[in-house]
Amino acid sequence: MLNPRLLYTLALWLLMPYIFLRLLWRARKQPEYLHHIGERFGFYSAQNTRPVIWLHTVSVGETRAAQSLIARLRATYPDHQILLTHTTPTGRATGEQLYGDGVLRVYLPYDYPFAVNKFLRRFKPQFGILMETEIWFNLIHACRATGTPLLLLNARLSEKSARGYARFARLTRDALGGLAAVAAQTADDAARLTGLGAKNVSVTGNLKFDIEPPPAMLELGRQLRGRFGTARKVFLAASTRDGEEALLLDALQRVHIPGLLLVIVPRHPQRFAEVAALLQQRGIPFRRRSEMGQAGKPQNYAVPAEILAVLGDSMGEMFAYYAAADLAFVGGSLLPYGGQNLIEACAAGAPVVIGPYTHNFAEATRLAVAAGAAAQVQDSGGLAVELQRLLDNPDALREMHSQCAGFVAFNRGATDKSLQIITSLGATTPKSTRL
Repeated sequence: MLNPRLLYTLALWLLMPYIFLRLLWRARKQPEYLHHIGERFGFYSAQNTRPVIWLHTVSVGETRAAQSLIARLRATYPDHQILLTHTTPTGRATGEQLYGDGVLRVYLPYDYPFAVNKFLRRFKPQFGILMETEIWFNLIHACRATGTPLLLLNARLSEKSARGYARFARLTRDALGGLAAVAAQTADDAARLTGLGAKNVSVTGNLKFDIEPPPAMLELGRQLRGRFGTARKVFLAASTRDGEEALLLDALQRVHIPGLLLVIVPRHPQRFAEVAALLQQRGIPFRRRSEMGQAGKPQNYAVPAEILAVLGDSMGEMFAYYAAADLAFVGGSLLPYGGQNLIEACAAGAPVVIGPYTHNFAEATRLAVAAGAAAQVQDSGGLAVELQRLLDNPDALREMHSQCAGFVAFNRGATDKSLQIITSLGATTPKSTRL
């Protein structure tokens, strides 16, 4: 019987032309996809002379989620260099914004054996951490062959994804069995991963609960609220995805709150122009965040009463937007995208409304609703009703606001548990076997 990993690798080679076409296609809206292409095949110019701790944080969400863990790793292993690998340009940009020159940043190579072997030879990581649901079969095999401990942390696996991996049971079992440890977000995630072949699985909770809103962002939020108008109600539509903005605008037509200001922040920066065009098409007077000046500048840039929306066309300011809002909708949930992280909103004290599609954050959503920090609706009509109810009821909003802090505080602790797993494995012991 043929080795399934060899068949998988053959399929990757057959997909090589598609990979280049996909990069070109995505570069139409985000030219950064054509930058550093060599890194995606194992060719790096980054230099380092220190022992390396490597974390793979795919995009924005994983990069932000790793903040507390990276801070603890830097304190625990001060002589080591943190290497962040990414898949998307926005993830890489977020890493630069959060950590500056304090970490190395490169793209993780595609899962070709030659590319992952070049990556491991170049950086020689003492150990590696994959965040959430990053199961790359050749990468895991290469780490096992070189004696590089590889951990899957903050792991989550939906029922749908588990069924998909189960179709390739032997391949998945060999890969998951090659991980040094798995730290799952929930007991359900742990059970699904164990059922697919993972070993040394524990439940540590969600690292996203350990994120602290940066004081600078909270101060920026205070400044933004002053510019928005302290007498106006501010509704934030955060991390919206394609198709959701139109549904939100439809819902807001049925909401009657005098002076209500919509702040809308698309999930992906390449869609800023598209959402601006939609607002213009709907005849909604709006102002861009980029037109309002920088934090700490003396200019006022107040939003006039006739402006009904602000387009959040900035990067890295989501905590500030949450801190400036009376109520937040967290996107990716009105349409079947699976939802986005609502924990950041609650950590900044913003009550949350979320749609029905939350399978990417199912447990966090369940806990937030149960704690009274969030309300879940089934469609845009239900969203309109809930917005009217909450924005018309200061007592209800205050109660939700007060529940946010308790919800986040009660669920913290994943960073400590994850660090215990890392140190218990002796993961920084140098290895003699190298490619």
